[in-house]
Amino acid sequence: MNSLLWRVAAPATAVTMAVGAWQVARLPEPSEAAVRRAAEGLAFARQPLNGAAGDRTVRTVAPAYERIRSWISSVGAAVALTDFDGNGRPDDSCVVDPRDDSVTLKPVPGTGDRYAPILLDPAPLPYNATMAPMGCVPSDFNEDGRIDVLVYYWGRSPVVFMNQPGLTNQPGLTNQPGLMNQAGAKRLRPRELVTPYRVWNTNAVSLADVDTDGHADVVVGNYFPDGARVLDPSAHQSRLRMQHSLSAAYNGGSDRVILARPGFGGKVDFTDVPNALKAVPKQGWTLAIGSQDLDGDARPDLYLAHDFGPDRLLRNLSTPGHVRFQQMHGVRHPSTPKSRVLGSDSFKGMGVGFTDLNGDAVPDMVVSNITEPYALQESNFAWMSERRRVLGRDGTAYYDDHSEPLGLARSGWGWDVKTGDFAGTGSPAILQATGFVKGRVNRWPQLQELAMTNDDLLERPGAWPRFAPGDDLSGHDPDRFYARAPGSDGRFADIAPALGVADRGVSRGIALGDVDHDGRLDYAVAGQWRQSFFYRNTRTTTHPYLGLRLVRPAGCDDGGPETPAIGAEVTVESGAAGLRTGQVYPANGHAGVSSPELLFALRGPDARIAVTWRDACGRRHTARGVVARGWHELVLRPDGTIKGAER
Repeated sequence: MNSLLWRVAAPATAVTMAVGAWQVARLPEPSEAAVRRAAEGLAFARQPLNGAAGDRTVRTVAPAYERIRSWISSVGAAVALTDFDGNGRPDDSCVVDPRDDSVTLKPVPGTGDRYAPILLDPAPLPYNATMAPMGCVPSDFNEDGRIDVLVYYWGRSPVVFMNQPGLTNQPGLTNQPGLMNQAGAKRLRPRELVTPYRVWNTNAVSLADVDTDGHADVVVGNYFPDGARVLDPSAHQSRLRMQHSLSAAYNGGSDRVILARPGFGGKVDFTDVPNALKAVPKQGWTLAIGSQDLDGDARPDLYLAHDFGPDRLLRNLSTPGHVRFQQMHGVRHPSTPKSRVLGSDSFKGMGVGFTDLNGDAVPDMVVSNITEPYALQESNFAWMSERRRVLGRDGTAYYDDHSEPLGLARSGWGWDVKTGDFAGTGSPAILQATGFVKGRVNRWPQLQELAMTNDDLLERPGAWPRFAPGDDLSGHDPDRFYARAPGSDGRFADIAPALGVADRGVSRGIALGDVDHDGRLDYAVAGQWRQSFFYRNTRTTTHPYLGLRLVRPAGCDDGGPETPAIGAEVTVESGAAGLRTGQVYPANGHAGVSSPELLFALRGPDARIAVTWRDACGRRHTARGVVARGWHELVLRPDGTIKGAER
């Protein structure tokens, strides 16, 4: 009997001791006074991006998923900020609304009724009720100087809406809303990203010049297995399954690299590269993708945030036409739990963003996971660089997780995460969308029971508890707005309540952009089964700033159309206040695409900058110049000079 009691009591005692030790060891939260000081001067005005109406809260799903249809219906809201009409500012929005499965281009509220909303309809391409949009990615895919829009879906591979000549960049067009809308309906011509189209269930898309040929490629992150007709009520397939583990699931969809080859006359060819990500031998369930040059070799490395299993960091070793990656792994120290080692975590990767947390000019990474008190307490990640050369040739990634000492470890059921300087002081803030399924009945006890289910049963949807309309899983988490708290040794504090932006509706994607180029960074948040909102930065404090819109000629010579310089990197060598590096990768994370611009805080009237980029022929350049404060468009020329910056 004593032996039996010990077997029962020992695990409970261990858990109690671990929780007690964590409570003692955790760092104190910043004081209320520090939170108030961190929020001083910041203010936002919230404006709706779409209508408030819409009672739909669940999708039609395959019979295998009927009992968990609210879980299956938990994604699909997305938002992007872009310069669609060519007026030089990112004051246009693309909103994906799951309430009616619409994808709409329209001016950001308060920027003028420059054109009527444009609905992106993939017809005449194959499209039906078993398909649903999940996100939109604006970019100039054919490098003709006009912004196109890629829309990705569950139920089919992505569609690229090509912006045909005559729609934008025409004098007087913004004064003719009817013409703009009529042209938009006719001239945004849909075409397949891959031909013939395939049944994918895509949850993330990132843009990066993967093979370093000078053109931005498309990285696609898929969730359910390829071919799974998740939203088809007539589908009966063996591939309609769930994750085979809550911590090491490798039975998801395949991620893809689609190389882009723009040509003459506004044409572009897309090529799906077979086994492009063979460095990842097991397929995860991808919810977010991040692109960033981490080691300074002008190649974009990739971070794949996986649900129910280890995230993956891939070092880019590609050359033009040949895609190759190396999988990286962090270092486990004696005091580091395995799940907080890069590449070995067992958490639920939902979003990824980049900033410089320790001021060493090396990009760091912040990652969203599930951190719900009394439910599923994992940890967000703040992967901080430990040396200048962070990616070793032997596959070692020199990043350690500092989320706990930075105050970023816990936030709820996290999704997209974005970083930016909203105060204009050079200190990065971190925004995080949160929440899962909103209802009345708390289903966390059932989910905790599911977490203890044998992995052989877990992938069977019929073995899952009921998650249907009316059920709630972290449906009232507030959105987070983290800023460094003065006097707290660099720790961040959530100042969202103090700013009035702690929205408790379920959120997904976040997009950043200075929509009116006043030096104050704005943002938008996509709401899941509810309204989406734009947050205009209305702070009253003014600081010197440098805003950069980086473009390059579409060809190997000067002249012709200019296109956003995806992948360009800027270092403010003198004159910066705080953050001094930035890279142009607008489509990072989950369901949120920011404007392809950079914004820096300055100490004085000008700054000396160094810019590194690849031209349209893939040649790498670095040039320097002096730029006065304010907003500037810099043309990165093929001869290695910068138009718009004094030498």
